[in-house]
Amino acid sequence: MLAKVLPNVIDYGIIGILLVLSIAVVAISLERYVFYRNLNITDFQDIKSLELILTRRLFLVASVGANAPYVGLLGTVLGIMLTFYNMGTDVAMDTGKIMTGLALALKATAVGLIVALVAVVLYNALLRKVRVLMLEWEIANGRKAV
Repeated sequence: MLAKVLPNVIDYGIIGILLVLSIAVVAISLERYVFYRNLNITDFQDIKSLELILTRRLFLVASVGANAPYVGLLGTVLGIMLTFYNMGTDVAMDTGKIMTGLALALKATAVGLIVALVAVVLYNALLRKVRVLMLEWEIANGRKAV
C-alpha cells in the first residue's frame, strides 16, 4: 500500500509545490512589470524611496530561483528512496521497474531546475529595469545615488 501511495505524494506534493512557486514567480513578475510601466519616477523626491518601491517583492522571485532546485532534489531523493524500498520488499523486481522508478524520481529535479531558470531570468530582467529606472531618476534630478 505504501509503495502505491508514495509516488503520488512525490508527484503531486513536490511537483505541486514547484508549480505553485512557478505561478507565484510569474504573477509577481507580471505585476512588477505592469507597475514599472505605469510608474512616474518624477513623483519621488529621493532615490531611496524610489528604490524601496521598485524592489518590493523581488526577494520572492530571487528566493524561488535559489531554492527551487533544492525542492526538486528533495523529490528526487524521496523517489530514489522509494525505489530502493520497493527493491528491498520485492526480491524478484525486474530491472524495468527499477529504471522506471529512478527515471520518475529524476523528473522532480528537472522540474525544479526549470522553475529556477525561469525565476532567475525574470529576476535579472526585473532587476535590470529597476536599475534603469533609478538611473533615469538620477539623470532627471541631476543627483547621484548615495
